[in-house]
Amino acid sequence: MGGYLMGHAGRLGVFAALLPALLPGSAWASGADGAHMSLLWGLPFAGVLLSIALMPLLAGRLWHHHYGKIAAGWSALFLLPFALVYGVGEAWGEFTYVLVTEYSPFIILLLALYTAGGGVLLKGRLVGSPLTNVALLAVGTLVASVMGTTGASMLLIRPVLRANAFRAHKLHTFVFFIFLVGNIGGSLTPLGDPPLYLGFLKGVSFFWPTEHLFAEFLTCAVILLAIYYVIDSLAWAKETDIPVHDGTHQPLRIEGWVNIALLGVVVLGVLLQGVWHPGEVSLLGQPIGIERLVAMAIFLCVTFASVALTPNALREANGFAWGAILEVAKLFAAIFLCMAPVLAILKAGMAGAAAPLVALTSDAAGAPVPWVYFWMSGVLSSFLDNAPTYLVFFNLAGGEAGRLMTDGALTLAAISCGAVFMGANSYIGNAPNFMVKAIVEEQGVRMPSFFGYVGWAVVFLIPVFVLLTFLFF
Repeated sequence: MGGYLMGHAGRLGVFAALLPALLPGSAWASGADGAHMSLLWGLPFAGVLLSIALMPLLAGRLWHHHYGKIAAGWSALFLLPFALVYGVGEAWGEFTYVLVTEYSPFIILLLALYTAGGGVLLKGRLVGSPLTNVALLAVGTLVASVMGTTGASMLLIRPVLRANAFRAHKLHTFVFFIFLVGNIGGSLTPLGDPPLYLGFLKGVSFFWPTEHLFAEFLTCAVILLAIYYVIDSLAWAKETDIPVHDGTHQPLRIEGWVNIALLGVVVLGVLLQGVWHPGEVSLLGQPIGIERLVAMAIFLCVTFASVALTPNALREANGFAWGAILEVAKLFAAIFLCMAPVLAILKAGMAGAAAPLVALTSDAAGAPVPWVYFWMSGVLSSFLDNAPTYLVFFNLAGGEAGRLMTDGALTLAAISCGAVFMGANSYIGNAPNFMVKAIVEEQGVRMPSFFGYVGWAVVFLIPVFVLLTFLFF
């Protein structure tokens, strides 16, 4: 018993020694203000990222059976010290804030898109040749700005999987699918990607991204589709089991049209939140707009309607399963919670521990530097959720939509492109990335590891982003 108590005393001593570092300038802070938080509060978030990146490689069996518990463990390593330092009430407030205002709207929307998208079946002869694959990726890239990157990804990933089922060399197709359909394609309207939707809620006009980001979008899309076509053509030449056309005509047709309609309802529910603001209510002590609660109710109704109205045989033919959305729900719960202090530090601006980074966004005269905004919002969006990252830099640039759309148009374009485009740099930069990875792996196709995927992004995306910097920012 003495050894047990001594062990605990030692651990408490270590934690006590860390308190001054956790709270720079004060032994006890009065609240969870990012200006009073040390970068050490970001360690649990780093732990989540490293677990996702390394454990599937180093301890795959343990990870695949217990990833939810591991994610919960990192959440506890943030919340428990937070409660000890700031108080249980403050910790509960932080937990409910993330749950009510960030995580629940995110996962409920994702659930509706996942369920409805999984109820749409594209039938007919679809052979994954280079031209067919380029056409599918191009269509997905265009559709993403209408129904969102997540909606377009959920709608098209299974047809792409089936079209390429016979191919031995296809990993690159799903990587470029994430690049284009899951991210870059969502840059033309607020419906396309969450960062632009937040800008819309802040007063950026609906078609401002269409007008001001089209050149950047087109540059990225054309270059990446051309690179993909070359890679896929080389891979196609290595295929030895290409299906032989039997001469029968098998026209493409869609089954599950009710789910297409339901996806339309989801889009309307997203748009509703930008045009209807009847007021706020309190949920678990957190203020939330009535329109957001109504939208979540709509998304849940869409989910139940899709399950009820879609035949099981259609979902089975689509290879639909619930494992992918369950994995995303567990891991992103920890990601949202553990990244909260990192975002709070960034929001503190020059008053926070990230002040040296924030200082880089302006020149000696105090004028914003667009290329710095592009890369800083982009790099942080690669590993933090890109929507709140966009909001941080939107506010750093002044936070006034009217001025940013006119005098600050180049800066706003830089922030928008950084958040939307560079969300493709890692699996966790944007919701569709991890979702596509999970669905593809669920179908038996091995995807790159976390660092392997980042390697693909470094080789193919970063040079394109460097080119954008010289061309536009």
